[in-house]
Amino acid sequence: MASSLTELDSLELNLSSENLTLLNIILGIVMFGVAIGIGANDFKQVIRKPKSIVVGLVGQLLLLPILTTILIYLFNDFISPGIAMGMILVASCPGGNISNFMVHLAKGNTALSVSMTAFSTLFAIVLTPFNFYFWGKVYTDWIMGSAENPLLQSLQIDVLEVGKSVFLLLGLPLLLGMLFAKYYPVAKAKIEDPLRKFSILAFIAIVVIAFSKNTGAFLEHISAIFTVVLIHNAVVISGGWIWSGMNRLPYSDRKSVSIEMGIQNSGLGLVLLLNPNIFPAHLPIGGMAAITAWWGIWHIVAGLILAYYWRRRPSTLTELT
Repeated sequence: MASSLTELDSLELNLSSENLTLLNIILGIVMFGVAIGIGANDFKQVIRKPKSIVVGLVGQLLLLPILTTILIYLFNDFISPGIAMGMILVASCPGGNISNFMVHLAKGNTALSVSMTAFSTLFAIVLTPFNFYFWGKVYTDWIMGSAENPLLQSLQIDVLEVGKSVFLLLGLPLLLGMLFAKYYPVAKAKIEDPLRKFSILAFIAIVVIAFSKNTGAFLEHISAIFTVVLIHNAVVISGGWIWSGMNRLPYSDRKSVSIEMGIQNSGLGLVLLLNPNIFPAHLPIGGMAAITAWWGIWHIVAGLILAYYWRRRPSTLTELT
């Protein structure tokens, strides 16, 4: 598998400046849709019930990349550097924008889910570039054995560019969305659901645009990509469930933490990958992009399956306090 995935790393994903601008606009609209569902009361959850949100954020921001790095170590002989760095990039992104819907469907703690999405998105302005570099450095020094890693070196040079991009793609839409929700509550109620549906179609559009010149190669390696993402996503979701159980969170909160850890904003990761100011066109980012793109597709499937399972399972049988 490793040689096949190394071939995938070499795919070129050059985009025109017009397409890159379009991707940035799409992601900005998606994050605006997330933000209008976030209110001041969601942030107050931290003050009223700090335990669940703290446990959840530690799981999402620290445990998730740790589990990812352990997986990379265990499967290093079967994956390529691009695939490994793609897994780290996904783990460095904040919670995905459809996680709140998934948690609601699963009869989890929706307020906790929204709070985790809000805080992980805010923290992502700093933590996405930091986590990608830190865990990428761990991979380079300890797993690759100090081998040269141009994907990591590029980010090391452009950390400020990544921070700026994350702020424009996440921070600004988040601020505008929350202000819109506060001052235009009627309009917010009308557009919130359509924007949620748009976000799913928008991510598919991002994937199609990114791989428009390499569809055949992407499909040729889909079985290997599928296996990596399936294992990665399953381990992360299970890790969230076990972690929140170890901290004795209520059953509904455990659902929220598990889903939040399994639903990542891979759209952000893909847009960052396609920004030539961060990852120049000559870098072998095909494997990174493939993992990031397929994660965004698979987490919808996995999230829906898990949500429907939990929705039909009587919570009274397994309630933990």
